[in-house]
Amino acid sequence: MSGSPPPTGGFVRRVGLFQATAINMSQMCGIGPFVTIPLMVAAFGGPQAVTGFVAGAILALCDGLVWAELGASMPGSGGSYVYLRQAFQYRTGRLLPFLFVWTAMLFIPLILSTGVVGFVQYLGYLAPGLGPAAGDLTGLAVIALVVLLLWRGIERIARITLVMWAVMIASVLLVIAAAATGFSPHRAFAYPAHAFDPTSGHFWPGFAAGLTIGVYDYLGYNTTAYLGAEIKDPGRTLPRSIVLSVLGIMAIYLLLQIGTLGVVDWHRMTDPHDIASTSVASAVLEETWGRGAADTVTVLILVTAFASVFTGLLGGSRVPFDAARDGVFFRPYARLHPRHRFPPVGLATMGVITAVGFLIGRHTDLLTLIQLLTTVMVVVQALAQIVALGVLRRRRPDLRRPYRMWLYPLPAVVAFAGWCVVYGYADRNSPGRRPVEWSLAWLALGCAAFVAWAWRERVWPFGEKEISEEYAALEASAG
Repeated sequence: MSGSPPPTGGFVRRVGLFQATAINMSQMCGIGPFVTIPLMVAAFGGPQAVTGFVAGAILALCDGLVWAELGASMPGSGGSYVYLRQAFQYRTGRLLPFLFVWTAMLFIPLILSTGVVGFVQYLGYLAPGLGPAAGDLTGLAVIALVVLLLWRGIERIARITLVMWAVMIASVLLVIAAAATGFSPHRAFAYPAHAFDPTSGHFWPGFAAGLTIGVYDYLGYNTTAYLGAEIKDPGRTLPRSIVLSVLGIMAIYLLLQIGTLGVVDWHRMTDPHDIASTSVASAVLEETWGRGAADTVTVLILVTAFASVFTGLLGGSRVPFDAARDGVFFRPYARLHPRHRFPPVGLATMGVITAVGFLIGRHTDLLTLIQLLTTVMVVVQALAQIVALGVLRRRRPDLRRPYRMWLYPLPAVVAFAGWCVVYGYADRNSPGRRPVEWSLAWLALGCAAFVAWAWRERVWPFGEKEISEEYAALEASAG
C-alpha cells in the first residue's frame, strides 16, 4: 500500500505534501535569487535578464516532470541512483549508478556552498568591516552548525524546516512589497538597443549564461526525490511537491526580479564596488523603506540562506545510502545512525566538501562555482536520467507508475536540449576557468575510483541483472 513503511531498520515515512513542498521551496529559493539577480543582469547586459528566470523555470519544470515520474515509480532514498540503476543495470551494471553517486558527492555540496557564499555576502552588509579571513571562518562555522542540527531524527528536522520555510517566504515577500512601493516601470523596462536581437553576437552567449544561472536558482525542485524513502504516499506526494514548488518559486522569482529592477538601476548591479552587486535585496530595502528595514530583512535573508543549506544537506546526505546498501558504492555509506536513523557518513562527507566548495567560491567568484556545479551534474545526472526515463518505459512497461509525464516525450526533449545548451556554453561563459574540463576530470577520477572499488569488492561491474531485496521491498511499498 502507498505510504507503507520501508523495511525494518530503514527510513520512516513521515514527510507529507506540505512539508515536502516546503523542503523543496526552501532549497530552491534560499539565497539564490538574492545573489544571482546582479549576475543575471550582467550576463544579459540589461533588465531583459528576466528572460533568464523564465527560461530557467521552463527547464526546471520539464526536468521536474522527469523526476516526478521516476520518483513516484521508485521512491528510494537515493534519487537518481535508484533510477539509473534500474534503467542501465543490463548494459553497464554498477558503473553508471556509481558514477552518479560519485558526481553527486561533488555537485550537491557545491550547490550548498553557493548558499554559504551568499550568506557571507549579505552578512557583509550588516558588518561592513568583515574581512576575508573573518568571512571564511564565519562560513565554515555555518556549515558546522548545519551538520550539527542535522544530526537528529527526520521528524524533528521536518519541524525545523517548516519554521525556516516560513522565514524564507517572509523575507521574499517583504522584498517584493518594498519593491512595489518604489517601483518605476521606466527603470524596470529600460531595455538597451537590440536587447532581444537573436542575430546579435551577444544574445545567445548571454542567454546560455542566463539559462545556467536561472536553472541554478531553481535547483532543489528534486530534493524530495532524494528523500523518497521518507515521504508519505510517495506516488502522489512526490510529483505534486515538485510541480507546486517549481510553479510557486517561478511566481516569486518573477515578482522579485522585476520589482528589484524597478527600484535599483541595473547599472549599479554591474559595479563591483556598489552594494547592489553583492546585496541587491538590502539595496532595495534601503532605497524604499530605509536602513533599519534593510537591516531587518537582511537578517531574514541570512536565515533563508541557512535554510537552503540545511534542507539541501538533508536531502543530499541520503544520496549514497541506497547505493552503498545495494553494494554499488563504498560500504561505510550504508550505515544508519542506530538511534536517529540517518546516514552519518554521507552527512559528514558532504559537510566537508561543502566547506571546500565554499572556500573555492570565496577565493574565485560565485559565477565560476555555478558553472562548475552545473557542468558536473549535466552528463551523469541530467542527461542520463532523461534517457533513463525512456529506457524504463520501454524495458519496464510493467513498472508501477502512479504518475506518468504529461505530454510525454515533449518535456523530456525540451529538458535534454536545455541541459545541452548549459553544458555547451559553459567554457565560453567562464573564460579561463574551464569548467567543462574540470567536470570531465572529475568523471575520469570517478571511473578510476570505480575500478579500484570493484577490484576491492571482487565484483565484475558489467552484466548485473538482479535487484536487491531492499530495493524490491521499497518498490513494493511505492504508491
